[in-house]
Amino acid sequence: MEHLHASTKHILLGVTGGIAAYKTAELIRLLVKQGHTVQVVMTEAATHFITATTLQALSGRPVFIDAWDQRIDNGMPHIGLSRDADVILVAPASADFMAKLAHGFANDLLSTLCLARTCPLMIAPAMNKQMWENPATQRQCAQLIADGIIFLGPDAGEQACGEVGQGRMLEPLEMLEGLAAHFTPKLLAGKKIMITAGATMEMIDPVRGLTNLSSGKMGFALALVASRMGAEVTLIYSHTQVPPPVVSQRHHVRTADDMYHTVMQHIADQDVFIAVAAVADYKPNTIQPQKIKKSEASLTIKLIKNKDILAEVASLPNPPYCVGFAAETEPLIVHATQKRLAKRVPLMVANQVDAAMGHDHNTVTLIDDNGEYAIATAHKTTIAQHILTHLKMRLDQG
Repeated sequence: MEHLHASTKHILLGVTGGIAAYKTAELIRLLVKQGHTVQVVMTEAATHFITATTLQALSGRPVFIDAWDQRIDNGMPHIGLSRDADVILVAPASADFMAKLAHGFANDLLSTLCLARTCPLMIAPAMNKQMWENPATQRQCAQLIADGIIFLGPDAGEQACGEVGQGRMLEPLEMLEGLAAHFTPKLLAGKKIMITAGATMEMIDPVRGLTNLSSGKMGFALALVASRMGAEVTLIYSHTQVPPPVVSQRHHVRTADDMYHTVMQHIADQDVFIAVAAVADYKPNTIQPQKIKKSEASLTIKLIKNKDILAEVASLPNPPYCVGFAAETEPLIVHATQKRLAKRVPLMVANQVDAAMGHDHNTVTLIDDNGEYAIATAHKTTIAQHILTHLKMRLDQG
């Protein structure tokens, strides 16, 4: 996971009374690891679940609880603390605290901070499922949404009380993603983008197949960042080394034929098609119905060509804006340029095979009608931001 945005942020993190406060400790650790500053403000009830000492050690900053805290020179911590924040995130946000926000109560430091803020307010609800489903809580939610407060969750699942249902707080990584999405400019709002990712598997027999080393990380990074930028993302993915991001639509496929048919089924209303998946060029002519026994000294398998998904989409009567990926050895730019022209796609992303496969970082060159644009080595999430920003510029130019 990369930084929330290009620059670091100052996050005022409110903690209210709930067992989910143990997750907040991990959230603070992750935020600080990414270079952000975190100022923790707790309610008195929160101190019954996790100590201020723990959160101070993780954040590296004094924790505030008392509205009359004398460590703020002007005696107004509710003003001083909130003015420095890029966002206030309350995690966990209890049912009681949500009710306070909905009615404008300001009877402790955290509620007063929220009322006096000049920055966005996000909350991560955490409570028993009956409390979440109670009509009173749902009324508070409707009011908070109307007031412009941003909800992260809640999630459904097993709760500390032993029951299962809606109301549990999001996991720390999910809250990080919510923060990242909030701070990412919505450059692609209103756009529908289809992305393929991962490595197809071409079966030889029931237990063996032909595949490649693609990890899916670059395709997933593009899907994640496009979603953060406001796009409606359809992700079609095959074998990967990492779990897929949460986007508008996800379709898991196995073979190149599966991927081709799924792409064609959903391509009609897409504005952009980004083909990142490492689709097998060939597949076995026949799939053996039983496991092939190791009996002969050698084995011959006849391969036939798969359909070229990117070329097929680019040749549609009214194609979306197509972006291809060329994972090549040498000479990289020559091969990538030839592939772009042969497939008739407006933008090709060229990357060295040994520099990208399975790694978290990548080095790419963008090739379009206007020339070549080299992007320095960076995390694949950062590379995705550069690619999608370039894409937006080209879309705007028509």
